[in-house]
Amino acid sequence: MSKHNALNRFGRSGNPAFRNHFNTNQTTTDDSVRNPSYQNHLHTNQSLSEGTMSLDGTVNKTGILLALCFGGAYFGWNAQALVLPAALIGFVIALFTIFRPKNSPYTAPAYAVVEGVLLGAITAVFEAMYPGIGIQAIGLTFGILATLLFCYKSGIVKPTENFRLMVVSATGGIAILYLVNIIMSLFGNSIGFIHSNGIGGIAFSLFVVAIASFNLVLDFDFIEEGSEVGLPKYMEWYGAFSLMVTLVWLYLEILRLLAKIRSR
Repeated sequence: MSKHNALNRFGRSGNPAFRNHFNTNQTTTDDSVRNPSYQNHLHTNQSLSEGTMSLDGTVNKTGILLALCFGGAYFGWNAQALVLPAALIGFVIALFTIFRPKNSPYTAPAYAVVEGVLLGAITAVFEAMYPGIGIQAIGLTFGILATLLFCYKSGIVKPTENFRLMVVSATGGIAILYLVNIIMSLFGNSIGFIHSNGIGGIAFSLFVVAIASFNLVLDFDFIEEGSEVGLPKYMEWYGAFSLMVTLVWLYLEILRLLAKIRSR
């Protein structure tokens, strides 16, 4: 019996890209799937000859997406006017990928490039105001990624039911808060503490960074379980894409936090 039984009751991750995608297009009667509840989700049109999701494959594809993202960032650094178009295009690509994961081998690389342009342009703006902030944010992002990966693999941090419910709930609450703030901004108002560099604003940013970081743990768990149950090969790209979504969010929140601290 798989150790992931609890995952069937709650969402796999606060990252929406990971939810409800254990339903695949793969035909299998493999009795080696340890969690029998997943057997019902492994029916459809993909032949086993195309291969199944693997941990190494997902890691390799994550590396490819990161390389594409850095390439896009190099371009975006000198094209700051592309911030809004890149944000809108990236959002559309992300939504399309979430609802059509079979297309992730094509849309995930496109998302990585577009988000790279966005991050490069945004970082250039912040760098002009606070020299060195970009490399600090990059270092902290990958430092958190490495630390949480070690904690997950060593069992120090475990994605229990309560942990998952807490992270998913907090992520949803943050998303709603940001949405309300965007709507208010259309009428010339905003939720003050989101942008404030006071104690309250910094505390809020620290909380959001923590929740974004905890989403990485759930992402690791999804990728590991997806490899264990033998999801279709395209889910390697989908898993890498979903991890990128979390990393992009984490980087932006760290950049915002550092800017608040340095503006005091």
